[in-house]
Amino acid sequence: MSELQRLLDVLELRETGSQTFAATSLPFGGPTAFGGQLLAQAVVAAAGVDPDKDVRSLHTVFARGALVDQPLEVVVDVVQAGRSFASASVSFQQDGKTCARSLVLLSSREPDLIRHQPEAPVPTPPAEAVDSHHGPAFWEVKVAPGIEFSDPQAIGPAESTVWVRFPGAPEDQTTGRALLAFATDGFLIGTAMRPHAGIGQSMAHVSVNTTVITHTLSFHEDIIAADWMTLRMSSPNASHGCSYGRGEVFDGAGLHVSSFVQENMIRPMPPAMQ
Repeated sequence: MSELQRLLDVLELRETGSQTFAATSLPFGGPTAFGGQLLAQAVVAAAGVDPDKDVRSLHTVFARGALVDQPLEVVVDVVQAGRSFASASVSFQQDGKTCARSLVLLSSREPDLIRHQPEAPVPTPPAEAVDSHHGPAFWEVKVAPGIEFSDPQAIGPAESTVWVRFPGAPEDQTTGRALLAFATDGFLIGTAMRPHAGIGQSMAHVSVNTTVITHTLSFHEDIIAADWMTLRMSSPNASHGCSYGRGEVFDGAGLHVSSFVQENMIRPMPPAMQ
């Protein structure tokens, strides 16, 4: 079985009742499920509310860690279903406790009345981009030269550019949006750490206590996850043990396909946990 197929299998939710599903998790370097996986599964769960609409946006609150070696119960509550829009709450539970909850908006496709977008970055990964290893081989990740998330002494502005793709990924929009949701979760904590000497992502869960608290993601255009996507990110604020970050996603032609915002906890690790 390919690495990508392992990820796609995790996105397959097994129906267990009326709007309830069972899901599994993919190991991603720790005892808790990767937040991007839950975002991706929320996209898949919500997409089933109305197959004639696309997932437009989701706002997720991560309440507690979900253990990767235990099954997830996914509960979908349809808030509203109309001609143009639908909305649903998607909750992830273990042992009767809510681990995360997403509020998801779906919309039908409409013609433009107005259109604009931010200026696109270099549309394809430059030849000098640096390969970066981020977990299993189901995706490829490149970072702009000079960016090193893990090295605590490699300082720079609270900005980063990352390119990602999932070679061989299906082209249906539910899968494409789910895979992009997965990808947007993993880089904004490291981006927030960049200006601070002595703090790096390699210290996370060792001497620095980090976690994603909320994640908001909007889709503006179709997502082709098998092709390179540019994630342009910044963290304009870090204070009171938290950071705030935001990002824009562009496809290879420079089309602005998605935007996302993330709040994170970044605090000293309690001595008892080190």
